[in-house]
Amino acid sequence: MTHTDQTLSARLAASERILIGIGPEWGLKSEKKKIRDCRLSDPEHAEIKAAYEALYEMVKDKDYYLVTTLTDGAVYDTPFDRERITAPCGNIHWRQCSRACTKDIWEEGELPDEFCPHCGAPLAGNTIKEENYIEEGYLPGWKRYLSWQAGTVNRTLTILELGEGFASPTVMRWPFEKIIFFNRKALLYRVNEEFYQIPREVQERSIPVHGNSLEWILNEKTKEESECDGGNIQ
Repeated sequence: MTHTDQTLSARLAASERILIGIGPEWGLKSEKKKIRDCRLSDPEHAEIKAAYEALYEMVKDKDYYLVTTLTDGAVYDTPFDRERITAPCGNIHWRQCSRACTKDIWEEGELPDEFCPHCGAPLAGNTIKEENYIEEGYLPGWKRYLSWQAGTVNRTLTILELGEGFASPTVMRWPFEKIIFFNRKALLYRVNEEFYQIPREVQERSIPVHGNSLEWILNEKTKEESECDGGNIQ
């Protein structure tokens, strides 16, 4: 059986580890609200919420790790284990001193007046978009991720790269290709409406999917459920 003949659910079932990358296609967007005021529970984000839930159901019993370049913090409102998530581009709901006078980072609402208690400067989102981005916010999760990733060597690994483009290719896109290149037991699914292409060097162990990654996950979850229902028919 070739990679293209195997269903996603079968591949996940056979995988020892699963690496998930979440990109801009999964980002919260609103014409009425600022991104900081958006929540995954908003009715307008029902499809994104459903996709996160479907993805979690597909991998919850596996050894997974999730990496995201999104800064909307939505992934932290999902069932995914926080100890298995890293968001190296930051989280708009984590607050930092806009002057970076301190390495302290606060949860949203922890300082209601939104001013740094050390220097009095306004607080800002702890994201890569800030001129004085404080990386301490994501580093603990990143260190856990690197340790987990080191354990994937020569393991049956499936990488789901979902909706990632080229805004931050050093976080997921290029590292994922490197993993696939060296680990002959690994397989990459690259799902994107526009940037689904695979470099020639790793095409043998990659499956490009030209389409919306949210819809793809929801469809694959439906297929999985149909397979299970079919298997119960006597």
